[in-house]
Amino acid sequence: MNNLKHAFLISIVFLTTSTISQAQSAKKANSVATGAQDRAFWVKTLYKIAYPVIHNLANNTLKKNMATEIAPHYYNNVKEVGYTEALGRTFAGIAPWLSLPDDDTQEGVLRAKFKAETIQALNNAVDPASADYINFRTDAQPIVDAAYVVQGFLRAPNIWKSLNETTQKRYISEIKSLRNRTGAYNNWLLFTAIEEAWLLSVGEDYEPYRTMTAINKLNEWYVGDGWYSDGASFNTDYYNSYVIHPMMLDILKVMVSKKKMAEAQLTKVTSRAVRYAQITERMISSTGEYPPLGRSVTYRTAAFQTLAQIALDQKLPNELAPAQVRCALTKVFENMYAGNQNFDAQGWLVLGFNGHQPEIADPYTCTGSLYMATLGFLPLGLPADNAFWTAPAAPWTAQKAWKGDAFLKDHSLGN
Repeated sequence: MNNLKHAFLISIVFLTTSTISQAQSAKKANSVATGAQDRAFWVKTLYKIAYPVIHNLANNTLKKNMATEIAPHYYNNVKEVGYTEALGRTFAGIAPWLSLPDDDTQEGVLRAKFKAETIQALNNAVDPASADYINFRTDAQPIVDAAYVVQGFLRAPNIWKSLNETTQKRYISEIKSLRNRTGAYNNWLLFTAIEEAWLLSVGEDYEPYRTMTAINKLNEWYVGDGWYSDGASFNTDYYNSYVIHPMMLDILKVMVSKKKMAEAQLTKVTSRAVRYAQITERMISSTGEYPPLGRSVTYRTAAFQTLAQIALDQKLPNELAPAQVRCALTKVFENMYAGNQNFDAQGWLVLGFNGHQPEIADPYTCTGSLYMATLGFLPLGLPADNAFWTAPAAPWTAQKAWKGDAFLKDHSLGN
């Protein structure tokens, strides 16, 4: 048994003992789980997904140990872009949880240890002397994944402040180096925009044109009722959740806080995201499944990033109770992750939707791409005493509708 597998198994054994295992046993013994039991399951699951990426990068063994499965007809250089993908996408998802204050609970002890590993991983990623120095300097794909790195910093500014001055300067240099490349004329505009917004947020010079072009084009591409077109042509997929709403929100938060845009712009973008969150909650079936629609379904639970972010920001509308969102997402996560069908023997995610289904992977997809899945777990950034976690379990919309119970009529946003 190699060291990675041994460490991974030991960590899972640790997680499934004491409080977390007791919570799971209690859940099995009762038909309805408490919010604390749901949270314990979310923590265990997010840790299980993220651990191989963060632990290996913290130990300078990511390039040595990471799986590099690629989709049929893959067209990128996986050795140049796959590790950057794994870091950015994982960090953006775990950042809100890591941003919570330290405490002496079992979760708190685990979180503090993982936070320390994440900080070391972030240090190694931009250290030219590190075996795991990752690529921001060549290829177009790092434009995407650097955007998720900085989104992680925006979601957990305490992590950014914990980095030493040398590492901070290196990240600033790496992000600025991306300016010599461009990507597709669609949601990719948001990647360059959030990178510039983040530079502004940390007191660096930024390029307003890149930021404003993205905001203006996405406003032009808004088609109504919470949906943006991903470029000039509308596609039925989850890119409104994978990228568009969350990055629009985080960019506008910076621009408004720095007095570069009016508050009304953020209010408008938020109302659209809230509406999209309502729609995605209704897409969760009564048994916790959702349609595998469009491209990039291998990103799995990233399909619920917008719903998760609206919950994290505590912007859920009155008709969408936090407990029903928690219960709906918990059931989705159980369907996806309670078994091991989405992991290989070493704990890496495998290409597929709910199992190893490499034939459905898009030609830009590799193992590193899959860590978008962490983006559905953003509400773990809410403390354990928040109503999202303490309110009694509640049925979600599809459950109420299909049981014949009263449920609220759906209404369009109207703009």
